[in-house]
Amino acid sequence: MTRPWEKVPGTKYVPPQEPTPIDAFGQHGRIMLFSGSASQDLGCEIVNYLRDTYGMDIKPGEYTRTVFSNENIFIQLKESVRGQDVYLVQTMASPVHDNFMEMLIMIDTLKRDSAGRINVVIPYLSYARSDKKDQPRVGIAARLVANMIEVAGADRYITIDLHAGQIQGFFNIPGDALSAFILLSDYVAEKQIEDLVVVAADLGFAKKGRNWAEKLGTQLAIIEKRRTDNAERPEALSIIGEVKDKNVLLVDDEVLTGGSVVNAVEVIRRNGAKDVYLAFTHPLMSGEAFQRLAALDLKEIIFTNTIPVPKEKLLPNMTVLSIAPMLGEVILRAHKGESVGKLFNE
Repeated sequence: MTRPWEKVPGTKYVPPQEPTPIDAFGQHGRIMLFSGSASQDLGCEIVNYLRDTYGMDIKPGEYTRTVFSNENIFIQLKESVRGQDVYLVQTMASPVHDNFMEMLIMIDTLKRDSAGRINVVIPYLSYARSDKKDQPRVGIAARLVANMIEVAGADRYITIDLHAGQIQGFFNIPGDALSAFILLSDYVAEKQIEDLVVVAADLGFAKKGRNWAEKLGTQLAIIEKRRTDNAERPEALSIIGEVKDKNVLLVDDEVLTGGSVVNAVEVIRRNGAKDVYLAFTHPLMSGEAFQRLAALDLKEIIFTNTIPVPKEKLLPNMTVLSIAPMLGEVILRAHKGESVGKLFNE
């Protein structure tokens, strides 16, 4: 059970060369892992990681999902979860509402089959941008989503790169809000790109952009942009910082339509940059995003598998980094009642 790496990807944890085999049974029962429709591949990766690395007796949970003609979703477990420590992996990918409703129904099903503890693993939490009343007569959908997950019966949550940290306060259950920063930045650091400058996609990402610049030992520049009349593509006005004759790493938390990336790259190119790299966590990639990214002549596009991207849609310059080892280690520590922060030297 030796590892092919010195450090678990996405963490700062350096395991022993020969990890001690770990029993799947713990204080909350046996680890059982179910994967929703949007996270089948990721769930299998996590199971394989725990099994291959620690010799755990674990397999993907079995259930059937039926969608009736009235569009109602029906879930039936094919094995008992009574008294067990259950982890449900389901990202809120498109179609968002189908996947979210499936998640809620699965949580309810697990609860009614007397699961000992229900841990919901949500690599990407939708509605995270609706985290405050910043306009008259609007709701706070992120709070509603958190409440619905709790009411369904979840005991804990695990998620990655929330759009805003305060969303953690919307949950009244304990959880782990993780980040893909170490996973992404380690990959870029290993490339040893010369004459590199980090560019934050907007002013709101400036603080996280600073973390990138410090990690890579580079300068930071920031795209200044303004969204007008609720336009799909905000207008990128200028760049704060110097990118002339530099290689650029453009960083953000997610890419939806690719409109912001197009504007940012246009500004970066106008200011004399050389190669441009793009790194982000969540590949939402809706609408014409793939066509827009393909037309930008980016050196490399780096993101994680928090949201599944079909292989046939991947561009030749896209690199997908797996969050499965990190999630596997977090699940293991949550199961054993150990510190998750130690994975990240916190």
